[in-house]
Amino acid sequence: MTSSESSYTRWETLKDDQVTVSDVQDALTPVTDDLWVAAACVDRFLSDEGVQRSLIELGIKRTNTAVDRCKEVLLLPSRAAGSSDAVNVPKELLSVYFNDTPEDAQLCQIRITLLERLDRLNSFAEICKELPVTKRDEEDKQGIDEEWEDDPWEEEGEASTIAHAASSIQPPIPLQEFLAEDILDMACFFASQEYFDALRTLLTYHSSCLWPYRFTILESIPCHSNPSDYRDFLPAYDAATDEELATPSRKWRSEEDWVESPEVQAALSQTKLPAEFEALHPSLANVPSQGSQLLSAQQLTSWYQNRVDQVISSTGMLDIALSLVQHGGSLGIPDLDELGEDLSLMTRLVYDIPQAWAQDDEDWTLARWRSMESSQVVRAYLVHSTADTVAKDISRLVMPYLFVLESRSERAGQPDPDLPNRLLHNYVLGAPLDIVAAIIEASKPTLLPPQRLIKNDEDVVRLALACLYGNNSLTEWMTMSRIFECLPAWDIGSSPEDEADEADATIASLGEFVTPSTAHPQRGPTDLLLFFKPLPVVSLSRALDILDVHLESGEMFARWNVPAPLRWFLQSAGNVTEQRAWANRMARRTGAAADKLGEMEDWESLLDDMLKLCGTNESGVRSAFGLLTEEEVSSIFFSGILSSGRFDIAKDLIYSKHSKLSLKASKIEDLCLAASHEFYDNASSANYKVGDMKLAYDCLDVPARSQQLTKERDFIEATSRLSSFNVMSRPGTPISPIEIRLTKDRLSLISRVLSSNADAYKHTQVILDLLHKLGFRDDVVAEVKTLAMISDAALQAEDFTRAFDTNQKMIDVVFKLRSSESSASEDPRLHEASEVCWLACFQLGRHPEFPDVEQKLTLFGRALELCPADKLNDILTPWRRLEQEGLEVRKERLADHSPRPKLAATKPVSSLQSRLNNLHVPTTPLINAEDAAALAGRAFSRVASNFPFRVGGREHSGSRGGQVRSRSRDESQRRLDGEDVSNQASRVLQRGIGWLLGADGES
Repeated sequence: MTSSESSYTRWETLKDDQVTVSDVQDALTPVTDDLWVAAACVDRFLSDEGVQRSLIELGIKRTNTAVDRCKEVLLLPSRAAGSSDAVNVPKELLSVYFNDTPEDAQLCQIRITLLERLDRLNSFAEICKELPVTKRDEEDKQGIDEEWEDDPWEEEGEASTIAHAASSIQPPIPLQEFLAEDILDMACFFASQEYFDALRTLLTYHSSCLWPYRFTILESIPCHSNPSDYRDFLPAYDAATDEELATPSRKWRSEEDWVESPEVQAALSQTKLPAEFEALHPSLANVPSQGSQLLSAQQLTSWYQNRVDQVISSTGMLDIALSLVQHGGSLGIPDLDELGEDLSLMTRLVYDIPQAWAQDDEDWTLARWRSMESSQVVRAYLVHSTADTVAKDISRLVMPYLFVLESRSERAGQPDPDLPNRLLHNYVLGAPLDIVAAIIEASKPTLLPPQRLIKNDEDVVRLALACLYGNNSLTEWMTMSRIFECLPAWDIGSSPEDEADEADATIASLGEFVTPSTAHPQRGPTDLLLFFKPLPVVSLSRALDILDVHLESGEMFARWNVPAPLRWFLQSAGNVTEQRAWANRMARRTGAAADKLGEMEDWESLLDDMLKLCGTNESGVRSAFGLLTEEEVSSIFFSGILSSGRFDIAKDLIYSKHSKLSLKASKIEDLCLAASHEFYDNASSANYKVGDMKLAYDCLDVPARSQQLTKERDFIEATSRLSSFNVMSRPGTPISPIEIRLTKDRLSLISRVLSSNADAYKHTQVILDLLHKLGFRDDVVAEVKTLAMISDAALQAEDFTRAFDTNQKMIDVVFKLRSSESSASEDPRLHEASEVCWLACFQLGRHPEFPDVEQKLTLFGRALELCPADKLNDILTPWRRLEQEGLEVRKERLADHSPRPKLAATKPVSSLQSRLNNLHVPTTPLINAEDAAALAGRAFSRVASNFPFRVGGREHSGSRGGQVRSRSRDESQRRLDGEDVSNQASRVLQRGIGWLLGADGES
């Protein structure tokens, strides 16, 4: 085997990772076939830079002979200069030559590929040279500070080891791929991985093939990348040419090789080479070229705008978008000013307000920003501001935005110098009071003009008035006072009367303006600002005086737990009813259970404040109760004490020598009566020992005793006693105190007591005392009527003895009235009392069950004496019949020498027998039981028809009445012991005619 053949065999058996520089020299140098050696050099891609370089250089060297032969061919036309085709001879000669000598054509093609590969190898070496420095910088940023890594005891060997480690850092792409891959793909890869140093090397030394695809490479850069890192790649604007600025390029070789000339390239393109040689010259990636034509200014602006939109929509990183625009502006790109302003303002909103992203569900985009109203932007800037930060936030966030708006309106030819103030004022009108206070404090007149947020004093006053009177706060009085203290104090001096009247009229109209109506339920701060806008300084100064009084009054209200919104003081300025109602609320709310005052000093302090509220200040401004007199306010205050139940405090205020309470005794008495009535009406229990009824009773002890107070105390005692009798308003519901007071005929209460209590008639004096306490102490007619009701109740219970005794008392009262010197014969009271008395006597006297004839005759006699003339005949008829019966009784008693005076003891059997003889008993004794009961009812109705009072004792207490009647029947049975009555007659008497004896049918 020859040495050449052994070289072929050796080269072909070597693997790429085994090839060394010596292998290249030993295996390829002895080979005499230049085409084979060049092809062997171009065929391999090695990972070692030095070996690859020696291989490329060897390949280029072995193509030199072919290049020389080609150049000699080009010299031929110069010898035939006279020929007419001399211009086209070089190209044609090369083309003919390449077709005739394909080996040289192939060698030239290989040479072009190796030259390009050598340029890439140089670029790769440059990239690797910069790579360790870049990597170390990144590690230093992420790792520990250098001062902590600096070890003074570090040895040189260790340092060299570290340096070797740094140099062994792997490149982003292996050398084989770097040489073989499409250069545009590599550039896009470096851009996407943010290997900007490597990308810079490619764009610098390979711009001829990458420049048409510069925007494709830029779009491969991630949107989150900082534009400062790839600023050199951004397109710039050349104002001189009004188009894109071309980027200067560099090459690794100062001179172009002969085979890279256009003539050789054209000749090779016309030469048909084997397919494997076409693959040696890789084409660029299949990406549409933007061309090498430079972009216009508008196209450059559009590219930056699109890039900004892409950055914001994909990452939301406004700082990156702003940096991109700023770099574009520094590169001369026109019409980016407004975009930069928007991004700058947006970055303030997003990054200077930490809570903005955390609490906002929608991403911030340019479209959203541009769709917002200016007032919405201002609110977005200050939505998370507090009272401590709002002034600074307005200065650093809102003010720049307002200045930008003003400058834009000027650039647009529509200047609006009031725009910043208007937007700021609108925000203040809708802000909470603590925010308003902070803004007003940052605008007070004592600050220098550049330091003030709102620089005009009148604007500050108008805003403060609108915000204070437009809010409904009931607790922020300290904040309102802070606002007032920051307002200017104008030295108006003594203004003419016309201006003062105009100011007062303005404030009065303001009260009407803030009063709710159907069209405007409530006026807000914005509405009030429209009202204050045209007011002159005089009216504003007057409004501040009134505001001072209103704030002081509002603090007093809040101190006593009856706060009112500030607008209330305007609404009630001319409404005495409203002022009186609030004074009552102040006096009574303070005494409520949750807000009870303790000592005397607390109540005196309340009185002092209430009296202050009805006064006038030095400026002539009336306070909250300015329409009420001191006496009226004192009365309201005293009523409040009474309503709280602090009667001890009330007494101390009345009788104290140093008390500021100046009320007449009659007024105090009226107030105590009114308070007692209120307690009484609200009482749930009638017992005057507990609850509201006790307060109603004790309240009457506060003033000195009087007839009216005694009468009211008696009535309360009567109410309590009525409740002890268990009087019901309806079944199961005891009568309430308010029902007792509202009863028009209070005598009916006596009737209800007698009807609901079977034994009540036995306590005549108790009933009469109840009558007196109900307000009938000196009313003789009422006393007579009450005695008549007691007598009727006793009669219903068949207690004839108490009925007769009660009638005797009634007769004594009537005759006492008749004998009175003050009573005339025509006195209607005497007439009414006599009418009641004779009817009661007549009813008891004719009762068939009343056994005492003498007492009955006495009653008939009194009835004859008192009745009118037209009733004499009605009374005389039964009186004569009773008198005849009396004569017979007396005759029998004389005959028998019996000392018993009672009819029941002398002739009960004969009377009973006469009734039995006239009685027709039916076969069945129960057949006519219902008719007998009806007959008994009709008989009793006829007896009581002339008596004006109805008592329901028999109806309501039938069981008790039955017991009484049974007891009466037993006594009658004992009186009939001497008579012989058959058992059958007794049963018939009990079943058929028991109504005659007052017994129930079942008995």
